[in-house]
Amino acid sequence: MAIYLRGLMMGLAYVAPIGTQNLFVINTAVTQLRKKAFATAAIVAFFDISLSLACFFGVGALMEALPWLRKGVLAIGSLIIIWMGIGLIRSKSGLAGDADTGIPLLKTAAIAFTVTWINPQALIDGTMLLGAASATLTAGEKLPFVIGFTSASVIWFFGVTTAISLFSGKITDKLLRIINIVCGAVMVFYGLRLVYSFIQLMGWA
Repeated sequence: MAIYLRGLMMGLAYVAPIGTQNLFVINTAVTQLRKKAFATAAIVAFFDISLSLACFFGVGALMEALPWLRKGVLAIGSLIIIWMGIGLIRSKSGLAGDADTGIPLLKTAAIAFTVTWINPQALIDGTMLLGAASATLTAGEKLPFVIGFTSASVIWFFGVTTAISLFSGKITDKLLRIINIVCGAVMVFYGLRLVYSFIQLMGWA
């Protein structure tokens, strides 16, 4: 149980900070029907868990062995995140029926995959965090640790969606617009930081 709780606490610490995944989940919970919001939470949790497992079992070694792959993920991922942020800032959706609540699940899954797997910082942070943790665990401790770490994704994303959904009735069109702008601005800023990281990695700065 102690190892499970250790994995759970580490998982919550990893997933809780506001990033592209949380911004996507929050925005979906605000603008979409509750059923779609929880479906989105499940999809994001799935991709987050798959990324965590990949990091834990060695995706970092692949990126270290193939520098061009790391550069490519960093360059493409940063531009995609900036594009998504600009899209949020420009969004005019409201709560009076003009919001697009019929977004196909396939498109939702594609966005969830993008904000998770095509997120260079998530790959790097996850690899460093889980790679280091893996090195400290015995063979018998790895399974409960992984269960704890991955369950944190489910608890967090469903918790955030539930909290936002419960208070969605108090969210006005004006507040939704502010949320979109703030979330979009954070994503653009985050993407620009990744662009700068790419420039440094290339030795251009």
